[in-house]
Amino acid sequence: ALVKILLEQKDMRVNWWVRSDEAASYINEHGQNPKYLRSVHFDTNRLKASSDARALVAQSDTILLVTPSAFVGQVLDQLDEGQLANKQVISAIKGVEPKSLKILGEYLFENLGVKTENFGVITGPCHAEEVAQEKLSYLTVASTNDAFCSQICDALDCYYIRVTASADIYGTEISAVLKNVYAIAAGICHSLGYGDNFQAVLVSNAIREIKRFIAAVHPIDRDIDDSAYLGDLLVTAYSQYSRNRTLGAMLGKGYSVQSALMEMEMVAEGYYATESIHKLNEAQGVDMPILEFVYQIIYNQARAKSQAEWLSKQLN
Repeated sequence: ALVKILLEQKDMRVNWWVRSDEAASYINEHGQNPKYLRSVHFDTNRLKASSDARALVAQSDTILLVTPSAFVGQVLDQLDEGQLANKQVISAIKGVEPKSLKILGEYLFENLGVKTENFGVITGPCHAEEVAQEKLSYLTVASTNDAFCSQICDALDCYYIRVTASADIYGTEISAVLKNVYAIAAGICHSLGYGDNFQAVLVSNAIREIKRFIAAVHPIDRDIDDSAYLGDLLVTAYSQYSRNRTLGAMLGKGYSVQSALMEMEMVAEGYYATESIHKLNEAQGVDMPILEFVYQIIYNQARAKSQAEWLSKQLN
């Protein structure tokens, strides 16, 4: 979806890393992704797909990372040492790097030499499916470098995309990770028969849980009701397109975790984020009953029904 948006800029050229030579050849020849959003057609005169990450990074000034967080380390390991050090890097990844338990910005700063002023974050609220249909959508771009932030905003702005700037790279990243966990919770509870009244209370508690955790790990003045936080949570918790809500709905119906993951075509980031944030919170000690609810079901095979009964007594 981001490739589609970038190609709306008529002077933009895009190099696109994909996992296999076969996928790269198909995209270059047909102008379509054979796996996802197949209805979208790309201008192959300004697009080059390749499975050679090292070569693509060498040819590019600005790097946009969209690989699911569980696998981003495998992609970055393909690069030469220091290859990202002088690049502008933007992350649209909604997860934590699993080995270091760091959000991607911290991981890039500490391990790959990316400079803070050369880093930006793209968050929602929006779903790729509606971007593909060119339905009016909103993005948030966060960077501590105002000029770089404006550059990213200009590159993404088009007739169906509105872009808002932010300086909160830590808060927007962490919120984007947590909202996937809470979407799993919403899906579980929906399948168990909990109605809209309960879901409203669940999501209300979820945004407060996000606020508490972000304040503990990166305390600055921010409005948690902004679209980058609350809006992103709402669309992920309620939307028919939400992969994480879908995963939760399958778990609530009695699917095992592995069976649910095998049936899903795309990665549900909340599955990995649940364990990562749970480990991080062992040190922080923030009150996070919804996170605990999802963690017990996914990683300790707890019964969804009994866990939901426990959770209902924690909410207000």
